[in-house]
Amino acid sequence: MSKRTVLAALVMLILCCAARVSRAGGPPSAFDRLKTLVGEWDASTGKGHTRVTYTLTSGGSALMERLKPDNEPEMITMYTKEGDHILVTHYCSAGNQPQMKTGALKDDVKKYSFTLLRVNGMQESHEGHMTGLVLTLQDPDHVTQTWTFEGKDGKASSEVFELKRKAEKPVTIPASGN
Repeated sequence: MSKRTVLAALVMLILCCAARVSRAGGPPSAFDRLKTLVGEWDASTGKGHTRVTYTLTSGGSALMERLKPDNEPEMITMYTKEGDHILVTHYCSAGNQPQMKTGALKDDVKKYSFTLLRVNGMQESHEGHMTGLVLTLQDPDHVTQTWTFEGKDGKASSEVFELKRKAEKPVTIPASGN
């Protein structure tokens, strides 16, 4: 190989590494911001108390939300990245699975507005199902979710969940017996 070929290859390698370092040092992506939700949360609604837990799964490529209202069945919502959009699949206690997607998101987003793409698992076309979700990251310890539901009668209703992060329990190390 000529010196010129080796030099060109070396320059390309340096440019690729510099680009990778530059991207890594930039602002967190919209999906990375959602990953900060990992942990346990308490939520209040007009109907009462709800427990919410966020867990990363699938090598960090999916965020799982477990939402358990008191005296109601648990529901799961999976958040995944799809290009510059976020896709959710909501496994609803109504027995169906609405899929919703955001518009194109910028890295500094704090409000995620999801609109309905399709609903899987419906037995009848007029069955009640979720049609929208707005997730607002107010600060590291406060999040608001507004879910929109379309009933069998075709009328839409919304329910707001005010989430507050649960304080982490301090680790206590027992004193040694010396």
